[in-house]
Amino acid sequence: MKAILISTYELGRQPFGLASPAAWLRADGHGVACVDLACSPLPRNAVSTANLVAFYLPMHTATRLAVKAIERVREWNPGAHICCYGLYAPLNETLLRGLGVQTILGGEFEEGLAALARRLALGTNGRQRAPLISLERLKFLVPDRSDLPALSRYARLVVGGVEKQVGYTEASRGCKHLCRHCPVVPVYNGTFRVVQREVVLEDIRRQVAAGAQHITFGDPDFFNGVGHALALVEALHAEHPGVTYDATIKIEHLLEHRDALAVLKRTGCVFVISAVESIDGAVLAKLDKGHTRAGFVEAVRITREAGLALSPTFIPFTPWTTWAGYRELLRLLVELELVANVSPIQLAIRLLIPAGSRLLELEEIREWAGPFAERALSYPWAHADPALDRLCVDIQELIKREEKRGAGRAEIFQGIWRLANAETDAPDLHLAARATIPYLTEPWYC
Repeated sequence: MKAILISTYELGRQPFGLASPAAWLRADGHGVACVDLACSPLPRNAVSTANLVAFYLPMHTATRLAVKAIERVREWNPGAHICCYGLYAPLNETLLRGLGVQTILGGEFEEGLAALARRLALGTNGRQRAPLISLERLKFLVPDRSDLPALSRYARLVVGGVEKQVGYTEASRGCKHLCRHCPVVPVYNGTFRVVQREVVLEDIRRQVAAGAQHITFGDPDFFNGVGHALALVEALHAEHPGVTYDATIKIEHLLEHRDALAVLKRTGCVFVISAVESIDGAVLAKLDKGHTRAGFVEAVRITREAGLALSPTFIPFTPWTTWAGYRELLRLLVELELVANVSPIQLAIRLLIPAGSRLLELEEIREWAGPFAERALSYPWAHADPALDRLCVDIQELIKREEKRGAGRAEIFQGIWRLANAETDAPDLHLAARATIPYLTEPWYC
């Protein structure tokens, strides 16, 4: 049985979501080809002869890009069984079924995908038998990255003007928390699942052998299972003392587990991503984020004291955004000396309301949002002040234009400041330390 696993986009990372199921399918003796459309075009010959074509949909952008690819697969190979799996697959079931997708797997998808391949190999009915969402505790296999593009094709870490080759793995999936805007919540609903430590370590071991000098942990929150995470990085550092890493950790977890920050620093963590989203208490309450503005400021302080760079991410444009609130966000970033830590695109992100979002619990959102737009994969909304929607578009266009010509973060920030604060001068930013702040060459957003 011939299977093709396809990724369309995964934030400049070598896709774990291809490598993990590839190991399961190959263990059953199937022929498997992994295709990353971020690195190469869809291979017509391979698609035309495949029995199973499965698309990995971990995020919004990946799903939108998959739509045209699915239509092309249908054209090239009408008899192929098409499967979509990953976080955004069950959220967009109606759209995907309409495109001819026969099997949709959310949550812990490996076992369901392997069972589907076994049925297809036997020539039995390919109708979906696995649940739309599975939260089974799996015994994972070591991801098989043998036919994925080389790590050199993906995002790199830049620190001190030096670039490092980056590997990517996942130590857990899902999340304990129920943030209203998060697409993890409709699928996992407060559940998280760990990938066994030895599987993660062997995955890292193989990537280091392939040239990785830095590892990104892609868990929604690395400290959901803090004991699992710390034991893992201790083992990573013991075996590969020169390899650094980064992880994503909630503000409330940074505060709750502040004593663990010294362990992160000692074991090679160079920066922590945290989804701050907003500094407005009312907006944070609407999003059910679990932290406050003061908590964010404290997290900046304690990560700095620990010697870790904090890379906050934001959703600055929401239905509740005000001009004063947006300007205050910019001012606080200057005050906290975080301008160099923030990718400019983070100052232009607009709230996305995906299918199944907890945001729909809010009566005001139900009143403001239009009917679900299948092709856009979200509920559309417009701000009560059209000028704020225009500001968002203007900032996005400025970022695209300025990055194209090679402008740095300070210069782009000053341009954003001028757009949002027409009546005040842009701050004089002294960012001599910018070269010391580590960052990945692919901006963090989905």
